[in-house]
Amino acid sequence: MGSRIVLGIESSCDETGAGLVRDGRLLGHALASSMDEHARFGGVVPEIASRAHLHALRPVIQQALDDAGLRLSDIGAVAVTTGPGLSGALQVGVAGAKSIAYALGVPLYGVHHLAGHVAADTLEHGPLPDPCMVLIVSGGHTSLLLVRDLVRDPIVHLGDTLDDAAGECFDKVARVFGLPYPGGPAIDRVAREGDPRAVSFPRPLPGSYDFSFSGLKTAAARWAEGHAGSELPVADGAASLQEAVADVLTRKAVAACREHEVGTLVVVGGVAANSRVRSLAEERCRTAGIELRVPPLRLCTDNGAMIAAVGDLLVRTGAEPAPLDVSIDPSAPLEYASLRPTASLVGAA
Repeated sequence: MGSRIVLGIESSCDETGAGLVRDGRLLGHALASSMDEHARFGGVVPEIASRAHLHALRPVIQQALDDAGLRLSDIGAVAVTTGPGLSGALQVGVAGAKSIAYALGVPLYGVHHLAGHVAADTLEHGPLPDPCMVLIVSGGHTSLLLVRDLVRDPIVHLGDTLDDAAGECFDKVARVFGLPYPGGPAIDRVAREGDPRAVSFPRPLPGSYDFSFSGLKTAAARWAEGHAGSELPVADGAASLQEAVADVLTRKAVAACREHEVGTLVVVGGVAANSRVRSLAEERCRTAGIELRVPPLRLCTDNGAMIAAVGDLLVRTGAEPAPLDVSIDPSAPLEYASLRPTASLVGAA
């Protein structure tokens, strides 16, 4: 199909993102977050998120175009998150992407949100090695994946979260500790003043590549309850919790690299921004002789650039565009980077 500028649109949760990529290079991107509107409720409110996407989508796309010094007519393809995510939020992005693709007469690609996180690293470090190990850690997902060609081959799941994801654990424990939403950055910030060895929190599922953070969340809540009537040593609790999460994530990821003889570990998703996760991953990969790749902080959280990166790969490999009746799939499993559900298929599922 040749070289095209790909517009990527992300609206799966509480951030509206637009990015522009061509031939693996990020040309411009913009982001609007409704996080402040959700903070007073202690979590994302779907109706508020959908309304925020409606208001932000057009300005964010224009801002990305301005950032790249481009016009709408320069766009040669559109990629959009079609799942997983909040139903109403996804609908806003897909409707906008369809409108632009139809108006410009360019192909449209449906993208799996988590594949976008994986592709985000390519915008900083270039093509992914084949194979590579990918650890996705975010508010709703924790997965350990064996990835070959991201847009051609099926993605192999070695382990997934069985209950609470790592980011979800941070959010819930932060509320118990009296810290603000979102919990991940708050835990990270407070933990710098604490002792990571102060509390012996459990390391769940040590003999498996699957993840479970519900028990760790409960252990932290019980520890906090044990301080009723006295001042809670929040910094020590936060540091110990963060250490437990980082230990579990990095230990399993490095073990998977060794078992499958993979020389590169890619850590992506919002929790990849956590300072202890990053530092412990660096330490353990260095010891094991494994190359570690982590996107810059601005590309760890949800953004449109990562969706554009997948779209760019799909364009360059000659992948078939999505049908005009492409729909959303709020609970889509991660099997392939391209996600092309239709209303009839989703209904049948």
